[in-house]
Amino acid sequence: MDDVEVREPGQGEIRIRTRALGVNRADAMLRSGHLMELPSGIGWEASGEVDAIGPGVEGFTVGDAVSLIPCFRATDYPIHGELAIAPATAVVKHPDTLSWEEAAALWGQYLTAYGALIETAGLKAGDTLLVPAASSSVGLAAIQIARSVGARPVALTRTSAKRQQLLDAGAEAVIATTEEDVVTRVNELTDGQGARVIFDPVGGPALAHLIGAAAPGGTVIVYGALSTEAATVPALGLISKSLTIRGYKVFELTTDVERRKVAVDWIVDGVARKVLWPVIDTTFPLEDIVEAHRRLESGSQVGKIVVTVPR
Repeated sequence: MDDVEVREPGQGEIRIRTRALGVNRADAMLRSGHLMELPSGIGWEASGEVDAIGPGVEGFTVGDAVSLIPCFRATDYPIHGELAIAPATAVVKHPDTLSWEEAAALWGQYLTAYGALIETAGLKAGDTLLVPAASSSVGLAAIQIARSVGARPVALTRTSAKRQQLLDAGAEAVIATTEEDVVTRVNELTDGQGARVIFDPVGGPALAHLIGAAAPGGTVIVYGALSTEAATVPALGLISKSLTIRGYKVFELTTDVERRKVAVDWIVDGVARKVLWPVIDTTFPLEDIVEAHRRLESGSQVGKIVVTVPR
């Protein structure tokens, strides 16, 4: 961490005194040079109080409790620090029922899951949803969103170690992918019909098994590449089931003003009805942010890792 001069906010910008920082897989990818060009600041998600307001910004006052929607490049607006400048279009007033930590753990995961599942795949009551890497913050958000519309979320995880935590989080069933055959178990759970929607952040060779577990006419949404191996797509399986495979990134939603407003309102309503609630795995003080990244990269977390910022 460096001590740096923080400028005044410019046209259309807001400066925020942060209280909590959400840590994402994308932060680790950026830090390791796999996402953007370096050098760069880091961070997309945070909550805090409005510290200063730039020209042309309306609807905010100094002291407002706000949080940030990821809709900008971290190379342009690095957020992780005690003070952060962000475009006003990325700043929202979060529900006052949320703590600083919960507010910093809200937008990235729920907007990703909402955009992919509700907006793109049209997830609905009765659908079976497969959620690989289900213990991630996005995976848990997907489970909650599925439950909120009456769909059946099936969590995928590497071993049985997190089975009970995932069931407690709302999964209807849990499949340990290194211990069970995914296609067989999904067929058992769906009376041979398969899963209509699959929400995959892994890719790699396991994608072939997910395609085998998909229902005819189903949709496979790939929103990450946790596997470093090439994805394998069995052409005959794809053709015989008339599947749609769709790449997805949250920025396609968050950079569209009208779509973003609909999504934010939907999530705020879910929080108000208590069908959506951010799950926090661990919190670290800012001086231990290195340990927060180590926790992220260990893969042992269940939910969001958050860094707290002293006043």
